[in-house]
Amino acid sequence: MLTTIREKAQGTFAWIILIVICVPFALWGIQNYVDTGKEAAVASVGDKDFYQRDVNKAYEQYAQNFQGMTVDEQLLKQQSLDKLIKDEVLLQYAHAEGLVATDSSTRAFIETLPYFQTDGKFDDKRYKSLLTSQRMSSAEFVNKIKSALIMEQFQRSIIDSSFATQYAIDNFFKIQNQQRDVDYVTVAVEKITTQPSDQDIAAYYQQHQAEYKIPEQVSVEYVELSLGDIAKKIEVTDDKLRAYYEEQKEQYSTPERRKISHILFAVNAKTDDKTALAKAVKAQQDLKSKDFAAIAAEVSDDKLTAKKGGDLGLFIVGSMEKSFEEVASALKAGEVSKPVKSSFGYHLIKVTELVAGDVKSFETVKNEVTKAYQKAQAENAFYEAGEKLTQMSYENPDNLLTVSEALSLTVNKSGLFAKDKGDKIAAEQKIRDAAFSEEVLQGNNSAPIELGADRLVVLRLLERKPAAVRELNAVKQDVIAALNSDKASKQTIEQANKIKQRVQAGETIQKVAAELKLAVKESIGLTRSKNALPEQLSDAIFKAAKPVAGKATTFTVGLPTGEQVVVSLKKVALGVISDDDKKQMQLAKKNLAKAFGQSEFNAMLASLQANADVSIKAQPKSQ
Repeated sequence: MLTTIREKAQGTFAWIILIVICVPFALWGIQNYVDTGKEAAVASVGDKDFYQRDVNKAYEQYAQNFQGMTVDEQLLKQQSLDKLIKDEVLLQYAHAEGLVATDSSTRAFIETLPYFQTDGKFDDKRYKSLLTSQRMSSAEFVNKIKSALIMEQFQRSIIDSSFATQYAIDNFFKIQNQQRDVDYVTVAVEKITTQPSDQDIAAYYQQHQAEYKIPEQVSVEYVELSLGDIAKKIEVTDDKLRAYYEEQKEQYSTPERRKISHILFAVNAKTDDKTALAKAVKAQQDLKSKDFAAIAAEVSDDKLTAKKGGDLGLFIVGSMEKSFEEVASALKAGEVSKPVKSSFGYHLIKVTELVAGDVKSFETVKNEVTKAYQKAQAENAFYEAGEKLTQMSYENPDNLLTVSEALSLTVNKSGLFAKDKGDKIAAEQKIRDAAFSEEVLQGNNSAPIELGADRLVVLRLLERKPAAVRELNAVKQDVIAALNSDKASKQTIEQANKIKQRVQAGETIQKVAAELKLAVKESIGLTRSKNALPEQLSDAIFKAAKPVAGKATTFTVGLPTGEQVVVSLKKVALGVISDDDKKQMQLAKKNLAKAFGQSEFNAMLASLQANADVSIKAQPKSQ
């Protein structure tokens, strides 16, 4: 385990990486929880069947982690199926062990999910609308969430009970702080500009046609439901706006700003009511010749505020007793009250700052009120229309005309776009994912696609243009450049290997480099967290075998630039635990324990899966 951690931990404070090694069970998202219909299952775990649409939905969720990256779609789909199977194996085992999630804990968890929140608070209408868009009842969704919580409960029971010994922690720091000395030579890529033969060009083109493909493209037609568009259609009158303005008047008001100070004469076991009142009256008389703040500092029994001249800061209604608040609210700026009785004793109160509140007139904020009123009225209409959009597009999967007429929505059309790139509406990743989903490619309407909290889109396929290989004449210069690049790369690798072989045969790297007029660089005391070398070079140096019997370890490393580096690893010194490391011992212990726990959980899950009744009936195919 430590070796694995060592190989992965190459950056500054590498042990911090361990924080993310232990990833708690994460929900695939509500998009994954849909009915499967009656198509043939592609896999099963016991009595639980999985269908192609399960894999596709899981893939759509999983693929969001790789946006902007070049990935193998088929591999991701396979990993999505593997994840579905592992989750089901775990769930069935957890159920067999009697683990449960209570209704209250499940409800509390659901209310924290951002899908269902508006302005940071749980929104029941949004909750119901989103579940409707997924064609799922609340009971079904709650059961799915319970299953997820049960799986997380089981996973944490293993991970959180794991521990790391002091020996393991010490070894980790020694490996992390290991120092290495190297000499290295960089072999540059020489540019080649020769003209390849027509035969070589044709042969390369035939062998690499996938690199010159125009990707599959589609165009879609779609309807869009927008809260903004609905709001614009809300009819307004002055009477309605004025009524709304009165209801929301606080939104258009600046509250009064009132700062107060006080002097407290406490009533307690040592001072009775009569004595405290007498002190307050005397202090009130003293204010004729002395400063309020000075007297507060001398005699106030509120020692915390006395140091600040009795300052209580901004006066907030509801934070004090009623008798205190009534007086504090009525005083003018600079005015001092008569003694005021509270449960603490007697107070002298002074208003030290007063800025009057202000209410903007209806006429000055009419435009703001209009927009706010329209939005408020439109929100209910938006959710109702969203439910209707969901239902009608599902019940009429072969067209958008029905729903467009029912909701007075325009059917728009997009241009052609690929899965990884588009413009206008297709610039949205969610739109492209839906357009290339199995459901849409088979000719059905998509499920409603949420673009922010105020836009819903349903689309269907308009045109599908298969991937095609560009003609050789159109890419000939690209092919020539690729041929020359390959040739230059092979020459660079060949020269680097020759240097490596000579050094391994007994010549010094300095002697070989001098003959070839190459510069030798030396790096002493390299550590995983402190070196300025390229990442690939640093990784290779710390993965290389230690020198044996005083003989350096020699190897080559390719860089992203195409350059090849020949490295001679001369010395490896075991790391020592520094004072800074000792300060981080507890955090390292916690993170290593999590890493070990995750490893134990993965091993147990693999064992459960090996012993479970798992059947993969068909591999998921790319759509």
